[in-house]
Formats: sequence, C-alpha cells, structure tokens
Amino acid sequence: MKDFKARIDSFYHGSAVDGEGLRSVLFFSGCNLRCPFCHNPETLYGSGREISLSEAVNTVKRYLPFLKGGGGITLSGGEPFLQSEFCCAFSDEVHALDLTVIAETNGLTVDEELIKRLDGVRLDIKNQSGETGETLLKKYSPFLDLCRNLKKDVLLTNVLIPKVNDGEKSVSALAALKNAFPFARGAEFLPFRKLCVKKYEDLGKIFPFNDFPEATASDCAAALKLFGSFVNL
Repeated sequence: MKDFKARIDSFYHGSAVDGEGLRSVLFFSGCNLRCPFCHNPETLYGSGREISLSEAVNTVKRYLPFLKGGGGITLSGGEPFLQSEFCCAFSDEVHALDLTVIAETNGLTVDEELIKRLDGVRLDIKNQSGETGETLLKKYSPFLDLCRNLKKDVLLTNVLIPKVNDGEKSVSALAALKNAFPFARGAEFLPFRKLCVKKYEDLGKIFPFNDFPEATASDCAAALKLFGSFVNL
C-alpha cells in the first residue's frame, strides 16, 4: 500500500445523516468556496492535521463491526475532491473491506477517477445568491454529465435558509436542474443551523449569517413540496 497523505480536520464515527446507514465521515481541510453560511468553517480556515492512508484505513478497521450491514464511509469537508489522489486510494481500500464510499461535494471539481470509485454522491447545490435554473445548469452540468455517464447515484442537497432560498424562484431553479438530469434521485433540503457560531468565534471570525433565522423541519417539508410541484413526472 502506497502511503498517501491528506490534510483533514477530523474523522467522525457514527453519523446517520451523511448517507445511507451508519457511516464514518472523513472531513477534509480546504475548500474552493467560502460560503458565508458554511457550518464547518474550521475546514476552511483551520490548518487541520495530516493523516496517512494507512492510518485512515486502520481507523476504519476498528469500526468495522458498526459499519457493516449497509454503512460505510463518507468523504466530506471542506471539499474532498481537492485531495482526489488520496480519496481514490482510500476508496479502493475501503471497498476491499466491503464498505461503500460516497462523497459530499460542491461539484465544481470534476475528477473522473474519483467519481468512478464512488458508490454515490451527495451534490450540494448552491442557490443562495438568487441563481436561475440556467445558472445552475451551467455550473453543475459537467459534474452531473459525468455521473450520469458513469451511472452513479446522485442526491441533490440544498442548505435551506429562510428568506434567502426558500421561495419559488430558488426552489424552481433547483427543480430545473433535476428536470435536466432526471437520473438524480431527488433533493434533500438541509435546514440552516447556527450551531457553528462558536466555531467562528474560536477562529476569530464573525458568522456572516448570524442574523438569519434557522430553518425548521416544516420549512424543509414546505420546500420539498414546492420542489415536487416543479419537477417533471
């Protein structure tokens, strides 16, 4: 095993919200975006720590009894596609343990070798700045085209922020993306939360979205219903 290195923030075990089944989530340091509502600012501004491929694989092996039976590994961040060489090697090792590997990504880095190795993708769609459906198509088509060609499972995710992207314009733009790529299996609205405020404070930064209200389960349900009204059946 060639011992690749990666820069990560943390390796969390026991997530039930980052994909199917119980999962371990590897949060990579570094991102090509600076979303003002990011809930993981430590992956943007923190230095993180170095992890070797062998250390990551040995860590997974310790949690195998919990991950077997439908669980697996989620590559998140930050942006995992910025460290694709490590992710490719790590995915191969994880698959050898009979676990699945999915990635949470902003979809702006298109890496065929990594996409080939993934069992699924949670594609985080950024429509918090008034983007139209045409804008979203231009931004995400290269990534989605490749996922479609490689027959990869893709779920569109969207951080829902009340009074920002919960209206008809934003939700219909997201639906236009789904209509253009019907192979994507739908959308999951993730409620905007402000639990990250302390993280920003620890980094000596102000959370730009501190004055926006958090999204509720009802907000997400309403957005999903609205989304469904725009999706071609």
